[in-house]
Amino acid sequence: MLDRREFVAELLKDRGDLLVVTGLGAPTYDVAAVSEHSLNFYLWGAMGSAAMIGLGLALAQPTRRVVVITGDGEMLMGLGALATIGVKQPANLAIAVIDNRHYGETGMQASHTDAGIDLTAIAKACKFPSTHAVSALGEIADVRRLIHAGAGPIFIQAHVKAEDLPRVLPTRDGQEIKFRFMAALK
Repeated sequence: MLDRREFVAELLKDRGDLLVVTGLGAPTYDVAAVSEHSLNFYLWGAMGSAAMIGLGLALAQPTRRVVVITGDGEMLMGLGALATIGVKQPANLAIAVIDNRHYGETGMQASHTDAGIDLTAIAKACKFPSTHAVSALGEIADVRRLIHAGAGPIFIQAHVKAEDLPRVLPTRDGQEIKFRFMAALK
């Protein structure tokens, strides 16, 4: 099992101009713990929509690489997004799911992945040409290369330890996040 913060830090190491969309809760805290970056687009309360926002961004910015970093609970809520992404086939989009097999924001109840639901298999069935389940730190360098240069859409399911880490809270001001992100895109 991976340490979630270590995984995110390694994933975003030498990120360059990578556009990062974060899912609700812990993925946002994990990305903010790595660095407060103007190309981070944090979602606060848009449960289940991170992958679709990433898709829209990837389609609107086809020359830029986009990674969505979200959790298993949010991905389970937005499973239909995988089918839409599979139909659209954005070459510049990667979805990285931090899977701790729990709903961390609501009390650590077991999620469906704890019961054996395989998100990587679902992404493969949705025509993602590149799907990967990772559970060891040594695998992250390959995943990072894929995110920066691989043909997408790419799906990564990172199996991480279930733990309640301190929250690193970036701004919650939606307008500030939007305008900062838009300015950084120019």
